[in-house]
Amino acid sequence: MPELKTHVRALVVGGGAVGTGIAYHLGRAGWDTMLLERDELTSGSTWHAAGLLPLFNMSYATTHIHKYSVDFYKGLEAETGLNAGFYVVGNLRMAQTDARMDEYMLYSSVAETADVYHEFLSPKEIADRWPLVRTEDLKGALFHPQDGYINPADVTMAMAKGARQHGVTIERKWQVDGYKWTGSEWEVSVSKMVEKGGNLVPSDETAVIRAEHVVTATGNHAQRTARLLGIKIPAIPVEHQYIVTEPDPALVEWRKTHDQHPVLRDADAKWYVREERGGWILGPYERNAPARFEYGVPDSFRADLFPLDLERIEEEYMSMIHRIPSSESVGLKDDFNGPICYTPDGNPLVGPAPGLRNMWLAEGFSFGITAAGGTGHYLAQLMTQGEAEIDMASLDPKRYGRWMTTEYAARKNEEAYEHVFILHHPDEERPACRPLRTAPAYDRQKAKGAQFGQVNGWERPNYYGPVDAPADFDHDGRSFRRGTWWPHAEAEAKAIREGAGLIDATAFTKHWVSGPGATAFLDWFTTNKLPKVGRINLTYALTDAGTTRTEYTIVRREENGYYLVSAGASTAYDADYLQKSMEDWIANGGAWVMAHDVTTQWGVFALAGPKSRDILKALVKDADPATALSNKRFPWLSARDIELGMVPTLAIRVAYTGELGWELHHPIEMQTHLWDRLMEAGEPHGLTLVGARAQNWLRQEKSYRAFGTELGRDATPLEAGLDRFVDLEKDFRGKAAMEALGVRSKCVTLLIDGPADADPWGKEALFADGERVGRLTSGGWSVAFGKQIGMGYVRPDLAAPGTKLQVRMFRELYEAVVAEDSPYDPTNARIRVDG
Repeated sequence: MPELKTHVRALVVGGGAVGTGIAYHLGRAGWDTMLLERDELTSGSTWHAAGLLPLFNMSYATTHIHKYSVDFYKGLEAETGLNAGFYVVGNLRMAQTDARMDEYMLYSSVAETADVYHEFLSPKEIADRWPLVRTEDLKGALFHPQDGYINPADVTMAMAKGARQHGVTIERKWQVDGYKWTGSEWEVSVSKMVEKGGNLVPSDETAVIRAEHVVTATGNHAQRTARLLGIKIPAIPVEHQYIVTEPDPALVEWRKTHDQHPVLRDADAKWYVREERGGWILGPYERNAPARFEYGVPDSFRADLFPLDLERIEEEYMSMIHRIPSSESVGLKDDFNGPICYTPDGNPLVGPAPGLRNMWLAEGFSFGITAAGGTGHYLAQLMTQGEAEIDMASLDPKRYGRWMTTEYAARKNEEAYEHVFILHHPDEERPACRPLRTAPAYDRQKAKGAQFGQVNGWERPNYYGPVDAPADFDHDGRSFRRGTWWPHAEAEAKAIREGAGLIDATAFTKHWVSGPGATAFLDWFTTNKLPKVGRINLTYALTDAGTTRTEYTIVRREENGYYLVSAGASTAYDADYLQKSMEDWIANGGAWVMAHDVTTQWGVFALAGPKSRDILKALVKDADPATALSNKRFPWLSARDIELGMVPTLAIRVAYTGELGWELHHPIEMQTHLWDRLMEAGEPHGLTLVGARAQNWLRQEKSYRAFGTELGRDATPLEAGLDRFVDLEKDFRGKAAMEALGVRSKCVTLLIDGPADADPWGKEALFADGERVGRLTSGGWSVAFGKQIGMGYVRPDLAAPGTKLQVRMFRELYEAVVAEDSPYDPTNARIRVDG
């Protein structure tokens, strides 16, 4: 037997479908790669997976990953000689309600932007093609004829053979026991696993493997991986059960003259069904499925299953009989109840591990078979090229901070499982584990009718509903069109434009950067000129590939002291990149610099609107309060320490809404006092409480790009139309790569003549003369123009103001026109107004 290799460029830990797919693509990229599996390939969740390949997803990145997998699997046999067991039978998503059809039409929009072919079928068309399916209570279906299901073991073995053909070494029965970073590579301690009393246990045979890069794809064992690495990974398995019936005589007869049924998904009944040897496989996503192995998988659990709980899935079983009446008299042949990993939002964790160098995570796959090939492809791009061709930030492991606990992850993962087939409204807010992170003013906001959303665990008002609403008023009435919140958000947006509004922005990420090297570091780290002391600027940190990594508002407080404000959802994401960049700077001879995450130390209120200065004048303590907020003493894009009542406040004259306004950064322990004083001062001026949804509409009227939508790792600031925030006279990180990319597409703002009852969500495809030419990244309603508004990317030749385009909404094309940048108040006169 050949000896274990002790040095590789990349070590992949985990031999399920995901790990094998990653090893394949790293090998194909030319990296010396080894895969370690503690048991046998496919012995984790892979072996008992149903093998479905659901293409449709609300996530742009995940849709691309799934599409790549489906296309990739079809070519594996030609490459490896092994049949991957891919049955291209199609995928039929049925809808019992109009709301479900609306969801499918939004799915269709995302699929269209990723070139995923699909069709819509009427109930009659379904019945004509597959008469065993009851259709009289259906509204229709979304059909994708090019996917289906695959044998998980077969596709894994085919990828493993392909990996070996690309030079990958695969070793079974080796367990990782420890990781140590030496400063240039990982030393990975491993032990040989042996059978003992039916368990798999470490033997005395050990080794150390040195690897430049490590990828963990450990599936159900993610909690053990997290402990070994000293990090948090919110990937915890949830029980998933499915049953296999005896042959159905009606199906057997049908198959004598017809091909297989597509994979059937009755989302409103919370199940999928596919054919299996003349019978049916039913896979439900029921309520009350428990999380398992919160603290690790027992040594005694290998390719094992849990006892079936038929009572838990009785409702779903009966609904299968309703949908496929011939299944009523068919007995059960087999059952499976095994662990499948989830994350709090249901999306996997793919990308660099927090705080660690050259450590990559590929954990938390609830649809691991579907995602394995695409994850391998795009993660290999991240590792070998620095960035993937699509923005992978939505899957980054650092979207969860260290505040996340095991209890939180377990309960949210159970919720994510239950919500697989629950309507996925774009304005969806899931209730589990809430409220958890609350700013001091939370109770006061709730008493005023605040309806909260969650961002990075923080409770943040989305809008303010009626305080005196009847008991049966549906505050959570969501829709793929305009939900019950819509008129409240519209009123809030108008209040900002016409009077004054108060927005809680406490969730903003905040860092203090200081030290003798702070100025030189930030000058290299960001694209814009640094502000003078007492001033601010908007700037961007780039990836080494030249695309946008982070957006910052930088407030220069001292010669070498800077207050950085960035997106609230990105605290751990930004902190990690900032810290690693500083380490690189110092290692390359830069002067010492340090950063502190001060997010939880400072609350933030945004006060905006034509009357905002009058409200602050009533509170500011100054020798000359009448002029304290004037343009002369407090100009636009400046920051000052002021006193509002008894609260020392860093006031920043900027407003994300495009009106006269200030951000009021205050000690968080004084927040309720400041809230009360602002409410008192604002009452004579009609101060309105405003939530995040109205603010999102208003910022689009100003063409303010948002990180995570218009701004991301698949576009440069120049493509985003942010040239004025990029100083090409200086050198900065990613500059040469940015310039080499050129302008491949251009960000535009669109005014849309859309349907009377709906607004775009920022997922829709854009067309010119019947040709798809781009996609929206944001959408909403403009109170200034009285029509829908959106932002997105198109070909550069179509970015000129006045260009006529179309937006696909609910399968119809609606007219849109490219507006000038900042169509509302393009000269910023309202922001600069004096007083």
